[in-house]
Amino acid sequence: MKTLFLAWQAPDIRSWFPVGRLDADAALDHERFVFQYTQGARSAQQRGFRPLLSFPDFKGRYQAESLFPMFGNRVLNSRRKGFDDYLRTLALDHNDPLDILAITGGERQTDNFEVFPKIEKQADNSFRCRFFLHGLRHMSDSAKERSKTLHEGDELGVSVELTNPKTGVAIQLTSDDYAFIGWTPRYLVGDLLKSIASVQEIRATVVKVNDGSDVPMNRRVLVEFYGRLPDGFQPMTGEEFQPIVSAH
Repeated sequence: MKTLFLAWQAPDIRSWFPVGRLDADAALDHERFVFQYTQGARSAQQRGFRPLLSFPDFKGRYQAESLFPMFGNRVLNSRRKGFDDYLRTLALDHNDPLDILAITGGERQTDNFEVFPKIEKQADNSFRCRFFLHGLRHMSDSAKERSKTLHEGDELGVSVELTNPKTGVAIQLTSDDYAFIGWTPRYLVGDLLKSIASVQEIRATVVKVNDGSDVPMNRRVLVEFYGRLPDGFQPMTGEEFQPIVSAH
């Protein structure tokens, strides 16, 4: 199974809530998709979140044999000119909408939703995920210029920021000469902070640098994040990630 979460940003306080989860059966080549709302949607209701038109019941369990438009419309159409080049910017050699969404976040200018992957801890307690460096467009000109000089395989520094003006707590990424260049996605912060004292290893590595004037800033630097979590700790299993339909 592959799992993605759908997050919604409250317009008043700008906080993000995990409001739904999409499960795809990889064994069936993604021929079975299931969407359910999560308990995070209940918290989001207090900030104005309402069920989506395509998923009108908070307690519903929606199934389909193709990717729901809510998610499919957030992926570049494979028939579009330049699609192969687009895949290369993501360091992908295959067209899998779920893998694309996991890396890009599926952000659109027309709504307050974002998609992120469920972190899966392996038998050796390790996990991996890929994402584009966040916040680069808000960084200084010197940071933007430094990002252009990064190379595939460069190791990035990882540190906790306690005074981020938007999120309070965040995880910063720096170049090997300690230039602050951006952040990890929000979805990595909570679980890492819960286990940071006992995390055995954290590493961030540059996978790809996309240059050119036609490349948007939020698609410039692709990063792979690797970590080893403590025994007994499972990421993304808190109440806000649990489906409403199966809650007791």
